[in-house]
Amino acid sequence: MRYDAEHKQKTRARVLQEAAKAIRAEGPHRIGVAGVMAKAGLTHGGFYAHFKSKDELVAAAIDEMFNDARGRFAHETADNPPAEGLARYIRFYLSRAHRDARGAGCPIAALSADLSRMEGGSRERYGQGVAALTGRLAGHLQLLGLDDPEALARSALSEMVGALSLARAVADPVQSDLILKTSRDALKRRLGLMETTQ
Repeated sequence: MRYDAEHKQKTRARVLQEAAKAIRAEGPHRIGVAGVMAKAGLTHGGFYAHFKSKDELVAAAIDEMFNDARGRFAHETADNPPAEGLARYIRFYLSRAHRDARGAGCPIAALSADLSRMEGGSRERYGQGVAALTGRLAGHLQLLGLDDPEALARSALSEMVGALSLARAVADPVQSDLILKTSRDALKRRLGLMETTQ
């Protein structure tokens, strides 16, 4: 049976969603093509109609993860003045809900430790995703009139990723909550966002 291009595109999207979940749960090194295809409701043999290799699948799934992250940034910032939108994004990023959603959310924190050991396409896609999110943050900081918005965006993103990673790693929930709150408040203070809605 022959399928049209739209069916193939939908199937590919389903495989990428399952691959993204598996990468977040197990890391890019440990996912198996057969398992991803089974969760997408497909046979292992159908994999090569969409991807040349597991490496290509991982790189494409990383793109998918960053597309989701871009949508979340837009959700938090759209239709808001720059200061309020940025404050909303920081609140989301450094929240309990984001911390606890290990199977979703920002791919930067989810993948940073694993991708440092990978080669080629996956790291390139990851770097492009980091640069894109940094650029979105810098755009908001520029609208606020802050000096050197690109450097400030790199610093702010590094702090958010670091705080989220630490909050996910520690066992004590009180300590974890405190890491999130301290970083959230410090960032908002540093960026002049403390007057926006809490």
